[in-house]
Amino acid sequence: MILIAAVWITALLGIGGLALVQVLDETLVTSFDEQLANNLNAMINAAELDEVGEVRLLRPLGDQRFAEPYSGLYWQVSGGGRAPFPSRSLWDRQLAEPPAGRDCRKPCKFESDQFPGEPLRVIVRSVQLPGASQPFIFQVAQSSRDLERQLSRTRTILAWSLSILGLGLIAMAGLQSTYGLAPLRRVSDAIAAIRSGRAKRVEAQFPVEVAPLVAEINELLAHGEAQAEAARRHAGNLAHALKTPMSVLVGEARGRDDPLARTIESQVQVMRRHVDHQLARARAAGQRSASSARTPVWPSVQAIARTVGRIHQDKVLIDLAGDQTCAFRGERQDLEEMLGNLIDNAALHGGGRVFITVESAGDSLRVLVEDDGKGIAPAQRSRLFERGERLDTDKPGTGLGLAIVRDVAELYGGSVELADSEDLGGLLVILTLPRAA
Repeated sequence: MILIAAVWITALLGIGGLALVQVLDETLVTSFDEQLANNLNAMINAAELDEVGEVRLLRPLGDQRFAEPYSGLYWQVSGGGRAPFPSRSLWDRQLAEPPAGRDCRKPCKFESDQFPGEPLRVIVRSVQLPGASQPFIFQVAQSSRDLERQLSRTRTILAWSLSILGLGLIAMAGLQSTYGLAPLRRVSDAIAAIRSGRAKRVEAQFPVEVAPLVAEINELLAHGEAQAEAARRHAGNLAHALKTPMSVLVGEARGRDDPLARTIESQVQVMRRHVDHQLARARAAGQRSASSARTPVWPSVQAIARTVGRIHQDKVLIDLAGDQTCAFRGERQDLEEMLGNLIDNAALHGGGRVFITVESAGDSLRVLVEDDGKGIAPAQRSRLFERGERLDTDKPGTGLGLAIVRDVAELYGGSVELADSEDLGGLLVILTLPRAA
């Protein structure tokens, strides 16, 4: 907007400036020529023939420069077979005759450079005085350097005046655009605050032109939160609706000792794992749509570490280190589900030591979970992310922990990576998630 305004203002002022220069130049030149014509008429009106037939002026012309030698303003009368009759300002010089072929019975003008370094503008008229047998040529000349100085001065004043006007208009356009678009920048900052978890709504006051946009944004956020809450509610209802019949089937199957009962029990366990997995995905997807959540990471890591330690009856030593101030841009329940799976796996499959590190890296945070177990060969690591896949069948579990962690992390734009732990010698799991401001 500022660039368009600058180009438009510059173009208009340029066109207007050229037009003004042309008008002012014509005005100055016309005024200059009119002054010459007035002096010529005054000279003709004051001229008469003396007793010997020479032209004399009854009264001197009003401009004092005619009496000052080389003043730049001259007159001369020639013709009639007589020697030229010059003004005192010509001193020892004479004005040249007008160009041949010019009919100067009416005033005619021409430029002359007969005097070195002094260009002249000359007005000439041929007049038949009473009693004269031949016409006389009356000339008034003035140095055009005076005219050029006036033209140059006028153009200079016009140039800097229009330049100041143009800069002022461009500055005003810039201020107007900056001030006018400031509410949109505030809307952008407010949306960034919502995305980073520092706010849930656009709360600031805005001008009436922007207020409808802000209202629509807040309505959209409210609609998204309502959908997320509906998704969580439906997920909970589905969990309760399915878990009760499955618990009944498992209870009935455990009361019998036959192949059918064992088949039913194993298949119900498979169904429960898949239900848990899909419910976790649905809940995370619903919560992800409301992106204003902000969850401190350190308290969740501490709480889960204490819980896992109690589950394993303090046989596992869990150490914590790293950034205690960073926050996850998401829901606490999803963060704790991911951390719970990773820390519990490390405690279950490690050798008794778990080391957890929390790091901040720009717009992301990383949680590193290391154990002192046997580790996993690189060729087998990809299998851990497949649903129901377990490499260690001697330990309890469903085989869905890392699959759930990966799916929930990806819903938030994060990732899960497996590597070797350099400090403890076991498996290193790197969980990368978006960091809240």
